[in-house]
Amino acid sequence: MSSSPRPTSAAQATAGETGGGGNVMALLVIASCQLMVVLDITIVNIALPDIQRSLGFSTTSLAWVVNAYTLTFGGLLLLGGRVGDILGRRRVFVFGVLLFVLASLLGGLAQNEAQLLAARALQGVGGAIASPTALSLVSTTFREGPERNRAFGVFAAVSAGGGAIGLLMGGILVEWLNWRWVLFVNVPIGLLIAVATPRWIKESERHPGHFDITGALTSTVGMVLLVYGFIRAAQEGWRDPLTLASFAGAVVVLALFVLVERRSRQPITPLHMFADRNRAGTYGIMLCLAAAIFGMFFFLTLFVQNVLDFSPLQAGFAFLPVSAVIAVGAGLASRFLPVYGPKPFMVGGAILAAAGLAWLTLTDVNSTYAGSVLGPMLVFSLGMGMEFVSLTLMALSNVSSRETGAASGLLNATQQVGGSLGLSILVTMFGTASTNEADKQIPSFLAQATPVERLRFQRTGQLPPPWSDEVLTAGVSAAFVTAAIFTVVAALIAIVVIQVRPSDLERLKGGAGQPGPL
Repeated sequence: MSSSPRPTSAAQATAGETGGGGNVMALLVIASCQLMVVLDITIVNIALPDIQRSLGFSTTSLAWVVNAYTLTFGGLLLLGGRVGDILGRRRVFVFGVLLFVLASLLGGLAQNEAQLLAARALQGVGGAIASPTALSLVSTTFREGPERNRAFGVFAAVSAGGGAIGLLMGGILVEWLNWRWVLFVNVPIGLLIAVATPRWIKESERHPGHFDITGALTSTVGMVLLVYGFIRAAQEGWRDPLTLASFAGAVVVLALFVLVERRSRQPITPLHMFADRNRAGTYGIMLCLAAAIFGMFFFLTLFVQNVLDFSPLQAGFAFLPVSAVIAVGAGLASRFLPVYGPKPFMVGGAILAAAGLAWLTLTDVNSTYAGSVLGPMLVFSLGMGMEFVSLTLMALSNVSSRETGAASGLLNATQQVGGSLGLSILVTMFGTASTNEADKQIPSFLAQATPVERLRFQRTGQLPPPWSDEVLTAGVSAAFVTAAIFTVVAALIAIVVIQVRPSDLERLKGGAGQPGPL
């Protein structure tokens, strides 16, 4: 079953116009932009303690250095993808990159909390414009078949591995320079991308039409409320009145968005995309896997720095193998997709990810990086590399050239919302398990503590090592159990929902297979 038209022959011809070295350079430009946008989610994490000391953030408000970016990025993705469809993807792509560069410069120069948070929100706007447009450019620049499969493989590896690279770069920049450089580093990179784009990437065909203003407003407001609700739930709990109000508002506004899109002649998000079972299943799988990968980075970063006593730089290097193995998994998937189709990689990738997370639940205070962290992290990363290629290809298969921006925006939005949702659930599980373990550790601490240690505990409520290590490890283990469940659900969706036919394999090989689900 397929509800979306195939790309037109004109679009396919455009995709084949650039060849050889031109294609390599075009992919380098597109992948560099995606890497810059994705790693910005994690590169700031390692700099947070230095930012707090420099600008006087409270512990509560410090979380908004990350959330200000996440909120605008997740809320505006659908709009960003559609703008490229209507105005031309290359010019919109360059605009998004330059806006991201400007925001990064302003953030690096910030002298107080308000300035930094405003700059981070503006970065999210630039990222929401550039990221879905970048994915659309892959679809319209590269010819369907092995060429596009390889391009999607590179794009997917960058999307999945960018978080690990961000941790490494953040550790290096903070330790060797200062926190401002985690923002300044985007300026030269972004300017190079903006300059190279007109040289190596052709402008896509514009699809004139009116903007679906009501759809744009309702989708943006609804997504912002939804993402904010997840962020708020992780900080204040699921019973917090503002959390509940955000979710209620999101349900109402997004329901209104669906009604608007059903009646619009030129919707910002064509709802017929969800009629394709493969594409709908892809979005569900991405929702689950994004929750798992966001959680893996977040909790392993806590574990290696607080329990294993890694410095920020050591923590960054500890995650470097993740990017390498994700690239291996992406390469394998893109190489063999024409032979076996995407379904085996979607199922197998989710099972590998689940196995890696299940293995991580065995970590304790006596664990070592080489003995207990590296192995499961590599298994998880191999599965994620296989998954992201298959999901990216599936989300854009059988989508007309005029709708690739909308499809790309939906995939990115699903990833962002899935990460926010999953992390809030994992943090809740972490908090519950940590509290239960703390109740067990407090009597042991009080029996052995000195009067000074008891006084400090009464004042702060925080247990010192080694008791705090036991508490943290128990919470991290519980979070990994939940993350593993997410990946099992992803595997079940892939098994039950995804369908592949022989004609689909022909298209993956570059043949002229008949339209059908991919």
